[in-house]
Amino acid sequence: MTLTESFVDLSTTRGLMRVHLFIPQGSGRHPAILFYSEIFQVTGPIRRTAAWLCGQGYLVAVPEVYHEFEPAGTALAYDQVGSDRGNELKYTKELPSTDEDAAVAATFLSAHERCTGAIGTFGVCLGGHLAVRAGFHPLIKAVAAFYPTDIHSGTLGAGKKDDTLQRLEGMATPFLFVWGRQDPHVPLEGREKIARRLNEVGADFEWHEFNAAHAFLRDEGPRYNPALARASLDLLLRFFQEKLSTRS
Repeated sequence: MTLTESFVDLSTTRGLMRVHLFIPQGSGRHPAILFYSEIFQVTGPIRRTAAWLCGQGYLVAVPEVYHEFEPAGTALAYDQVGSDRGNELKYTKELPSTDEDAAVAATFLSAHERCTGAIGTFGVCLGGHLAVRAGFHPLIKAVAAFYPTDIHSGTLGAGKKDDTLQRLEGMATPFLFVWGRQDPHVPLEGREKIARRLNEVGADFEWHEFNAAHAFLRDEGPRYNPALARASLDLLLRFFQEKLSTRS
């Protein structure tokens, strides 16, 4: 399936948020995926993953998660300077801004002429956590989180204090979690804490762990694992096909 790539600047109380759009060509309607990036924003690997997902028949929207701090179109480099800046902003951005961004993007997608109205979220690293939080919005029907950071420690946002684990109580939204067992950012005890909480609240979730490092999905750099990336993307595709289908 061929696609077109564009962007739209959406209004938030903290300024304009640029959202990159990947839309299948044609006139039909498709389920939408709100795809959250790593701390580096919309890099080459993120664009390629978004294009792949779009090619499977989804309208994909990738917001710039640090829009109130960086000029529109900024992508941080995969180096120490970029990592330092991304991590600095991860603990500077306020949680109400994060949650507002999700609401603005979900509302935009739900009204998009090419969207069926079924919306899921997907994210990697920081974006995995953001995808989970976006799942608190009633428009979101499914959440896929790949090696999400800071959930187990509750340290996302300004003040390094979030309520993500607490807010899982009563959620009916289905989850897909994918992890690397050699990921130092989310060690075994952190993964076990998240799994315990999901079971405690009776969440609808599936859980997959691979012998892989953090960011094994990213097709750039030494941690990339092509075989596991392919396998985990197949899991992602199957999950969204099940949860976002408009068939009765």
